[in-house]
Amino acid sequence: MKGIFSGLEKLGLGKLEKVEVFEDASKKEEEAKKGKRKSAAVSEADFLFEKTYVCPVCDKEFHSKKIRTGKVKLLAADTDLRPKYQYVDCLKYDAVVCPHCGYAALDRFFKFMMPAQARLIRENISANFKGLPATENIYTYDDAIERHQLALLNTVIKKAKESERAYTCLKMAWIYRGKAESLPEDTPDRKEQIQELQNQEKELLENAYTGFEAAFSKESFPMCGMDEITVSYLLAELARRIGRYEESSRWISRVLISREANERIKNRAREIKELLNKDMNRA
Repeated sequence: MKGIFSGLEKLGLGKLEKVEVFEDASKKEEEAKKGKRKSAAVSEADFLFEKTYVCPVCDKEFHSKKIRTGKVKLLAADTDLRPKYQYVDCLKYDAVVCPHCGYAALDRFFKFMMPAQARLIRENISANFKGLPATENIYTYDDAIERHQLALLNTVIKKAKESERAYTCLKMAWIYRGKAESLPEDTPDRKEQIQELQNQEKELLENAYTGFEAAFSKESFPMCGMDEITVSYLLAELARRIGRYEESSRWISRVLISREANERIKNRAREIKELLNKDMNRA
């Protein structure tokens, strides 16, 4: 018996003669089960390795868990530029902590240290540091929060630039968001926990906005790897998220009228403007 698509070989489509119009339900179900089994087999630890660092404060060598470059796929980004990856939240592994003296910083800032800053850290952190608790083969969100707290504290103690403090706050806010999103449905008091995590996130976003706004007029670009237009866009979205609508509108306008801004970031700014208008109508 000829198939529904027999004869298509004349059109060069002979290889597609056996395509089913409707997939067999049992086959589809089995394929879905296979996909779930495959996903379950993927472990966060599979994407990690131990990177070697030399602490710029105490000069001792140590190892910290890092994501293997190119091993995870970027799926999307939130409006405030928070990246979201397949299988693992890479943001959990961005804070590097020396287990010997307590110096900590985001990876991009870790090795940069002035002698006066090292002295401040030794006097105020190392002198009291009792070490980090042991971790498993991956960092939990709580592990990541603790490490970022230490990194943020170090930025204050060493009198880091406003941009470094702001960027550390931003990264930490994203981790709180990630934790809230990952809470299982059966978590006791889940709503209350999510609300608390969102409160923590908002406080950090407020600090990030304050820091980036101050740095904008004082520091040179690129700032934390971002050019002036990207920082302007980020400030617009941070201002919107923390309820400073007039300031958000000003930063959005700055992006939209800029001759240096490409169409991609202008489109993102237009999306923010739409969200802002909705927020203002609800306020």
